[in-house]
Amino acid sequence: MGSRLRGNDEGVKVHVELICHADTPCGAVERIEVTVSRVGGGLALDYAVTGAIDQLLLPQVAVPERTDGLWKNSCFEAFVRGEDGYHEYNFSPSTQWAAYRFDGYRVGMRDADIAVPVIETDIAPERFDLRVAIDLPDGATRLGLAAVIEETSGRTSYWALAHPPGAPDFHHIDCFAIDLAAAMAP
Repeated sequence: MGSRLRGNDEGVKVHVELICHADTPCGAVERIEVTVSRVGGGLALDYAVTGAIDQLLLPQVAVPERTDGLWKNSCFEAFVRGEDGYHEYNFSPSTQWAAYRFDGYRVGMRDADIAVPVIETDIAPERFDLRVAIDLPDGATRLGLAAVIEETSGRTSYWALAHPPGAPDFHHIDCFAIDLAAAMAP
């Protein structure tokens, strides 16, 4: 597979596994791993879901355009914290996307002005991959990674690097678990 988003082995800096929130178990997914690579002034994110992929509700490929509400269905997310707020990125298996800028915890939400991301997907009976590259906002310091997974059974599970106490909340400071300066240092 000759993906233009996949970095070479030298570009891979961080490989992490997302954790399913204890209150939202998932019978179809065994694990979700994310490889984060430095690409120019941004990051390449390679989400890999393993399990019974035919039991997942994955949206059909659509026009790759900015679309709100993607998090209501199967969706892969990245959160990038900076000195003065954070960005939220949503990537759907449909290739639709969204990007938002927040001034603080869930306040000051507005569309983030970003280049249209190229989203690539691969699907097999036991694996689903979604790859995307994003530019980092100025002053980026921390990264959070997450996924919302819908199953054909009607269940929805929430996956992240870490979960704060209580209901799933990807915006919580605990979810920004990767120190970008340390992780992406040459």
